[in-house]
Amino acid sequence: MLIHPQIDPVALKLGPLAIHWYGLMYLLAFGLVILLGRLQIKRRPDLGWTGRDIDDLLFYGILGVVIGGRLGEVLFYQPGYYLQHPGEIIAVWKGGMSFHGGFLGVLVALAWFARKTGRSFWNVADFVAPLVPTGLAAGRIGNFINGELWGRPADAELPWAMVFPHVDDLARHPSQLYQAAGEGLLLFVILWLYAAKPRAAGATSAVFLIGYGVLRFIAEFFRNPDPGIFGVLTLGLSTAQWLCLPMIAAGIGLFVWSRRH
Repeated sequence: MLIHPQIDPVALKLGPLAIHWYGLMYLLAFGLVILLGRLQIKRRPDLGWTGRDIDDLLFYGILGVVIGGRLGEVLFYQPGYYLQHPGEIIAVWKGGMSFHGGFLGVLVALAWFARKTGRSFWNVADFVAPLVPTGLAAGRIGNFINGELWGRPADAELPWAMVFPHVDDLARHPSQLYQAAGEGLLLFVILWLYAAKPRAAGATSAVFLIGYGVLRFIAEFFRNPDPGIFGVLTLGLSTAQWLCLPMIAAGIGLFVWSRRH
């Protein structure tokens, strides 16, 4: 069995200032959005985007990700804990960012940006969708470094089964790496290839919703379930899986609508 490397979550200390790996992964995620956004502009000039648009959108996106992601963690997964420890709500450097909350925050940010620039919402959403998964992968790597969101117990004979010593001595699935590979890299490849050609308005966003929802739903079978507002497991499904179901349904509905219109 492999042993989790127990990496110090603090990457660098400069006097009283501590730079955390988790924060660095978010910087990497935003940097990848800028890089991929500029590549998207070059291969799809018909979309009418500029480098300045990417910079402006990133500002709104960061607000949506951080505020929405943290509020999602507080409201969807650990409302009881944060009600007792309200001061911990702003401690984002310790981890604890909900994708589903961040997703809702980003939707608000995209709508705000679309209105400000006179674009349609789908023009903005379809442009952004292929840029997101690499950032998700970076975030999962940050979870792995922090030793959080570990997997469910696994067969000790599984070659990559891993013990997280700060949790217990059981062999577990390194589910953070599963998610980095699935809803991160695999989803990126799917979306990047799909968005290479003109598509109906909303179609690329629909593929993102379906792809992320399905891949996250599958990954949750290997991840130790979070308590969440629905309990640890309800009808055998985790809170994240319940939150993925409306995403998948919305994605299917949006894809059908985009094809018809």
